[in-house]
Amino acid sequence: MPSFPDAARRAVADPRLRANLAHATTTIRARRADAVAELDDWPALREAGKQIKDHVLANLGHYLRVLEEKVADAGGTVHWARDAAEANRIVADLVKATGETEVVKVKSMATQEIGLNEFLAGEGIAAYETDLAELIVQLGDDRPSHILVPAIHRNRSDIRDIFLRAMDDAPAGLTDSPAALAEAARRHLRAKFLSARVAVSGVNFAVADTGTLVVLESEGNGRMCLTLPETLISVMGVEKIVPSWRDLEVFLQLLPRSSTAERMNPYTSAWTGVHPGDGPRDFHLVLLDNGRTATLADEVGRQALRCIRCSACLNVCPVYRRAGGHAYGSPYPGPIGAILSPQIRGIGSDVDASLPYASSLCGACFDACPVAIDIPEVLVHLRARAVEKGPRHPIERVAMAAAGWTLRSPTRLALAQRGASASRRVVARGGRIRRLPGPLSAWTETRDAPAPPPESFRAWWARTDGGRAERDGAERDRAEGER
Repeated sequence: MPSFPDAARRAVADPRLRANLAHATTTIRARRADAVAELDDWPALREAGKQIKDHVLANLGHYLRVLEEKVADAGGTVHWARDAAEANRIVADLVKATGETEVVKVKSMATQEIGLNEFLAGEGIAAYETDLAELIVQLGDDRPSHILVPAIHRNRSDIRDIFLRAMDDAPAGLTDSPAALAEAARRHLRAKFLSARVAVSGVNFAVADTGTLVVLESEGNGRMCLTLPETLISVMGVEKIVPSWRDLEVFLQLLPRSSTAERMNPYTSAWTGVHPGDGPRDFHLVLLDNGRTATLADEVGRQALRCIRCSACLNVCPVYRRAGGHAYGSPYPGPIGAILSPQIRGIGSDVDASLPYASSLCGACFDACPVAIDIPEVLVHLRARAVEKGPRHPIERVAMAAAGWTLRSPTRLALAQRGASASRRVVARGGRIRRLPGPLSAWTETRDAPAPPPESFRAWWARTDGGRAERDGAERDRAEGER
């Protein structure tokens, strides 16, 4: 993937993409605002969610041990995965042990993070996405571009064309009406549900004190995957724990309103281990670290692990709404991806080093976050880390040296200020600098800069005697007016 600026530049130039994004995010944002406004205690719920998450992160080792014990007591098997490679190998081996070569999947950000589908394909195992939007993305040989609505960049005609091209049992005369598209997907997936003997899921929440896992979804495909197959394999980031059912109740109010703008999710599935004659006969939980422990060690960056994957920050972000999710080069797009991906993957590539800059720092994401992640604070923190780890441009070194030399002398500073004021007629038009020459052009490629003031503060202070002359003049004018 190219760095964010290069990928975003291409995305912004696509008018159809921008129209799809603008329509979808505006609709979701308005519905969410109405759903949140129904609750007088939303700020208190938000603070409760934040505190529960922070408590879990401060005691993560304890709650992970409790969860492992409770899952095992209920008949499940817990596996620990340090990274994506280990998690993929565990899942592949578990599937192979059943003798099956196909699995059905519940929508899962964790499995996208580790590239599970691609790994299973390399092992001769076909993974079928059953969430409608994920199915569209998979059949279109595409990548998700939104946490809640992975196919947000597609419209109805796109989806019809994808189904006709890639869905082997799609009706020949399929139209682009939502009902027809949903019916085609339903018939296609029903056959998969009834034949699959292995399912793979993610986990929205895990209740430590009972070993219960919870998945929230809106289509019923998750309920089918979690109950019909004989073997269920769930992949869960280690941070997804809540201590008790009482804590879970807070998030069952926060998540639906922030994501789908509903009072409660249509399907909330909870399961604890295995039970004879009810649901899967074999259950495995894969606890995934994959950079989360390193993120936890960062006092500023760790708050990203509070994330409950609601996508509210994407829908209010002016950068995401124009560039779309693909520009982020990560399974986690938008503001949360800009702080989560560089931490769990490390700032070792152009993509991850550029993500902390994929923001205007307007703060809308922080206001929308149901667990009060201060995304702008983490972005600034990660920008500093990117600068420390990355090579410094020669122009930057020269500019910083020149600035230091100027600021060490009041005389040189005054001369520089007068020069800047004099240059405004050359470099600025209409009060803004829209294009700078040479290496400085990188700054004005994506933003305007304010023009230097016609008079520096130092010059104004000397001319007005610290503002006294202006005050005296104003008082004289007022006195004359009274006479």
